[in-house]
Amino acid sequence: MADHEKRLIKRVKKGKQHAFKKLYDLYADYALRAAYAITNNQNHAADIVQETFIKVYRNIERFDEERPFKPWFYQILLNESKRYMKRQNKQAIPVESEELLDYLHDQDVVDEDHEHLERALDQLSDMHRTVLTLKYMNEFTEREISQMLELNINTVKSRLYKGRQRLKIIMRGAVGGE
Repeated sequence: MADHEKRLIKRVKKGKQHAFKKLYDLYADYALRAAYAITNNQNHAADIVQETFIKVYRNIERFDEERPFKPWFYQILLNESKRYMKRQNKQAIPVESEELLDYLHDQDVVDEDHEHLERALDQLSDMHRTVLTLKYMNEFTEREISQMLELNINTVKSRLYKGRQRLKIIMRGAVGGE
């Protein structure tokens, strides 16, 4: 974690409102984009971000300053997204990822558009869709994903591999079936 961010977190822990506002400003756009990627709905995303920052504020004392803030923050955002979507009785739908489309194109799976990818991702299990979204859309490392989801790094790698394999099968079926 950058020194500036570390000092900011310490000030937030001391109850400094202006420090929390700066932390909010630093992460709000990122959080909104990520929540929108999960929900595919701007209003839901805004609600999730609001709840996420409330949780961050209430639990900042538990944050270990020796660890990076972004994965801790994203884990809260992900948990709030899951809770919100469950309350809304909807399934999380990730949005497009250029890197994932590039991967599929390199595998001769797809030369189609983002719409096919979204439909294919929607057919994956939550565990595969989540790790693929974190890796390719949010550009987290396998280690960061393992920390966020509290999984062994090898489990994350396995889910990424199996998710990509399943996605290739789905995408080939969609391309071949049309």
